[in-house]
Amino acid sequence: MEDFDWKKTLKTNILSLKILGLWPKGNETYKPNSYTAYAAFCVLGLLCSHSFVQTFNIYFIMDDLEAFTSSIFVTLSCIGTVAKTYYLLQNMKTLKQLFVNITDDIFQPRNDRQIRLIQPSILFWRRFYLVFRVLCYNTTFFWSTYPILDKWTKVHRLPFLAWYPYNSKISPLYEITYIHQVVSIWYLVSASLNIDMLIAALNMFIGAQCDILCDDLKHLGGDEKEMRSNLINCVKHHRAILKFAQESNSFFNWIVLLQFFTSAISVGFTMFQLTLVVPFSGQFYSFICYGNAIIIEMFIYCWFGNEVEIKSSAIPYAAFECNWVGVSLPIQKNLVIFTLRTQRPIKLSAVNLFYLTLDTFKAILRTSWSYFTVLNQANSRSV
Repeated sequence: MEDFDWKKTLKTNILSLKILGLWPKGNETYKPNSYTAYAAFCVLGLLCSHSFVQTFNIYFIMDDLEAFTSSIFVTLSCIGTVAKTYYLLQNMKTLKQLFVNITDDIFQPRNDRQIRLIQPSILFWRRFYLVFRVLCYNTTFFWSTYPILDKWTKVHRLPFLAWYPYNSKISPLYEITYIHQVVSIWYLVSASLNIDMLIAALNMFIGAQCDILCDDLKHLGGDEKEMRSNLINCVKHHRAILKFAQESNSFFNWIVLLQFFTSAISVGFTMFQLTLVVPFSGQFYSFICYGNAIIIEMFIYCWFGNEVEIKSSAIPYAAFECNWVGVSLPIQKNLVIFTLRTQRPIKLSAVNLFYLTLDTFKAILRTSWSYFTVLNQANSRSV
């Protein structure tokens, strides 16, 4: 049977990261070459510089509740993306090794039945990628154009509140700054969504491997020699899955922690901003798209993390379903030991503070609503 190409399922995601300067070619990390120089220009000249001027500006608008709330959630997203990019670059060697590991024979589907078994997970990931990309790019479009759509160009309104060491309201500095903000935010959003979907793909892969392992266990069959050999392969496969999950989790656990922290605040502040802006304006639509994109972003992490836990918890039940009746006592004992050792499901976490589950997703939404309630009450009192 021809090997299943796991990387092919992620080709759009990987290609996007390459264009952004965040994925060196092949299995290599960054080396002194033109691609590294391009990556440095993109990360420092677009991502970091845009995040800095927005973050620094917070100091000057802290006394203005409306200006503060209209800026802080975007600033937090910028800071979160800088952190994601940092951890991606810092762990590039580990990440590239993970993508080498997924081509190992032990992770390959054994037959067409197993390929059909994992296809729904891959299709689900692709659909999430499409929906999330549409929401992110719609948000970016409205962010980039709402000063024009809402006819505020007469006062030289920039898409984002930011501090600059020059007068950004005069021409041609205004036009240059406007273009820099637009290019930077497109880069920032593209980097964030593709890093998110890369992490989701790793979790999807872990869940798919649990499906393959469960299928192998259900079909251990054959004579005793074959059954013993198949059981040994299943034990090795399970250990490989655990190792892959641990290495993947060590790569993204800080990313998830920062993402959930910033997302909980951003959703609450976005809902508050929707009560202040003019309905059905360009800015209004940008907040709608942004709020939905952030919610989907959190849901993607929690959904695929939850899937890993559910699918890994099915492994001992799959072992019980095999044709173990009538086999020799040593094989039965080994099967019982394997079943006991797989009782604990695989749980992906954020620095061991909380797990990626749907319960966590609901808790974050409740926290966001609390932020919105506090802001709304504070604004009502000040009016």
